[in-house]
Amino acid sequence: MRTMQRLTRAYRNARTLDIDSSSRIIIFSDSHRGDGSLSDEFHKDRDIFEAALQHYFDEGFTLIEAGDNDELWEYSKFHHILKANPEVFRLLRQFHVKDRYIRIYGNHDMQLRDPKFVRQHLYLRLNDVTGHVEPLLDGTKVEEAVLLRHKETDQEILTVHGHQGDFPNDQIWGFSMFMFRILWRHLHALGIRSPSSPTRNSYQRHKVERNYVRWILRHGTALICGHTHRERFPIDDDPPYFNTGACVFPDYITGLEIVDDAISLVSWQVVPDSNGYLHVARRALAGPRPLSDFDRHPQPGRHRRPGKSLDRSQQVTNASSHPSLG
Repeated sequence: MRTMQRLTRAYRNARTLDIDSSSRIIIFSDSHRGDGSLSDEFHKDRDIFEAALQHYFDEGFTLIEAGDNDELWEYSKFHHILKANPEVFRLLRQFHVKDRYIRIYGNHDMQLRDPKFVRQHLYLRLNDVTGHVEPLLDGTKVEEAVLLRHKETDQEILTVHGHQGDFPNDQIWGFSMFMFRILWRHLHALGIRSPSSPTRNSYQRHKVERNYVRWILRHGTALICGHTHRERFPIDDDPPYFNTGACVFPDYITGLEIVDDAISLVSWQVVPDSNGYLHVARRALAGPRPLSDFDRHPQPGRHRRPGKSLDRSQQVTNASSHPSLG
């Protein structure tokens, strides 16, 4: 029941992002950016991720990073992560400067829920070439949750990392991080993974996902998560549970796109063209399907149901409006 309570708390405290038919959003999670060492899972997909970010920036998307994007359990020195991924953070700054970047914390970057930590590590960076301190993601506020709310239909989609209520990754995350740093980090470099991780433990993963679905059915609100590294897209009349997958697969990354009032699960990977040249290409794995297919209360202009009242004082932020992708 912890998952139910904690997801509800995240819902009530979420930052609201208004969307409409002109909104263009890409959601990535679980990049686990590291320091470029043998234990760094992101390193092999870094070029793919950078190509995808450049595409989405050029096409006017708002980027939501939905947790575990920096691997702060294994790597305690944030500046090592910055140094290993200069192009990634240059691209993130481009989104940030255009007010098209939103960051959510997960269990592996739980430190980002502390505004002091965010100011210390994300606001500025040292340029290794010039030796000058430069702005990075200055002013960023890292969220636990983002509630996508459609301006016309009032449909809601809650976006969280998905660790909420997952005992080793939520309630005792500090102990789990300690074990990672003294044990699993070194075994990780040899290809051995923690058996308690939901990404490797099928029982744990399915238990977490069952709790997601239970929350969706009780509250009638669609849910986007990461955390399990298991990409999911509902079919037919399945409950509206979506999972971004991850950016640490052996040779591809996955994410969720929202364009033209429709949602898609997509992958990016290196593929050969007809001439044998390699390039990074996008492929739709599922969708696009209209967002309205996943609205459990499709009455335009409806009022919130009793029992789901909100107490929101947060400023509502509009998603960027851009022409549709041709």
